[in-house]
Amino acid sequence: MAKKILLDEQVIPEAWYNILADLPEPLPPPLNPRTHKPMTPDELEPLFPRALIEQEMTTERHIPIPQEVIDVYRMWRPTPLVRADRWEQLLQTPARIYFKYEGVSPVGSHKPNTAVPQAFYNAAEGTRRLTTETGAGQWGSSLAFACRLFELECKVYMVRISYEQKQYRRVLMELYGAEVVPSPSKSTEAGRRVLESSPHSPGSLGIAISEAIEEALGCPATRYSLGSVLNHVLLHQTVIGLEAQAQMATVGEEPDVLIGAVGGGSNFAGLVFPFVGEMLREGKKKYRVIAVESAAAPSLTKGQWRYDYGDTAGLTPLIHMYTLGHEFVPPPVHAGGLRYHGMASTVSWLYRNGWIGAVALDQVSVFEAALEFLNVEGIVPAPESAHAVAMARIEAIRAREEGVPRTILFNLSGHGHFDLAAYDEFLNRGLERSEASDELIQASLAAVPTVEP
Repeated sequence: MAKKILLDEQVIPEAWYNILADLPEPLPPPLNPRTHKPMTPDELEPLFPRALIEQEMTTERHIPIPQEVIDVYRMWRPTPLVRADRWEQLLQTPARIYFKYEGVSPVGSHKPNTAVPQAFYNAAEGTRRLTTETGAGQWGSSLAFACRLFELECKVYMVRISYEQKQYRRVLMELYGAEVVPSPSKSTEAGRRVLESSPHSPGSLGIAISEAIEEALGCPATRYSLGSVLNHVLLHQTVIGLEAQAQMATVGEEPDVLIGAVGGGSNFAGLVFPFVGEMLREGKKKYRVIAVESAAAPSLTKGQWRYDYGDTAGLTPLIHMYTLGHEFVPPPVHAGGLRYHGMASTVSWLYRNGWIGAVALDQVSVFEAALEFLNVEGIVPAPESAHAVAMARIEAIRAREEGVPRTILFNLSGHGHFDLAAYDEFLNRGLERSEASDELIQASLAAVPTVEP
């Protein structure tokens, strides 16, 4: 039995997979925030290069990956698929657990999968500077890395609570040459408005997005870059699932359960969309697909299905999605990448129509599972990825209790080396690690309908 399933770098996917091609109906279009009419490509050009706008709107199933992007991908792709056999033994489960490990990228997460093509397309069209937001810092450091490769300037508005909790992510961004500002800040009108009403605001991704967009709109040769939610971002991440399909095939396996943490949707979509596309084309559910969100920002399980802004100030197009409201400011949990008020339209549609399920987990149970996992598999999961770890544990125990062998595949979307302060806080709370509670398992079973292939 192989521990790591590896692919040669010559078989990096040559095209991204676009799930819009396989949806049985078109998604509600994004709306102009001023007119509330469908956005046109021309209206998006102040923010994005034409190539990304075309990717945002196309319904072509496969989008070729530029050779220049593949050449950079070779720095870390293909990423390994790993059998968590030691964890299986500890849990005494008949389940076979695999994880796709994206922590091997230069910045330690899945985010460069889209940061690199976004920087490439911007540079190709003459953009000189990019602005963006970041929560936990994985996206900000990824865009800073990509901008350095394509000789672009980069400015990152980092959610204030993460700026304070994750100082080494800030340092990494600055090493790549980025300017990093805690958000809300006094450098934009959107930031100043928040600080006037809430001087000690911990910030949110919605606020940071507003600041980054405001600056991009006001600066010539500057565009905005987003790390999740939009179609073209999720498209770029499908290299994860495409590689996983090839890797599973080499060991004669097919997943029964697919799991990913979900904030805006990028790492979840990256793993599961190629598999969900199979289900859509065949018109039947063959995989149990679970999106795991933070109980601090449960947009799928507690949000409303409607149009909403992607940012706090209302500068972005109106997007049809599950949302907690664009003015929602989540509590300052350590899983900063999941602290977002809304969900990608594609992920929202799949959830609305029953192709995927969703579960919200609390921070303590997530860290308990992550601690158990790292003690046998050796990898410290990022707090965001730890949500997928916790759900995989629940599913493995479920397989044990039912006596049914299943193949579980989850996305370990990044390592937690920059998040050790969060683990230190968890350990010093004096809480005892416990088996996943019966209540948590039952909540999982109730929330996600069983689908047996």
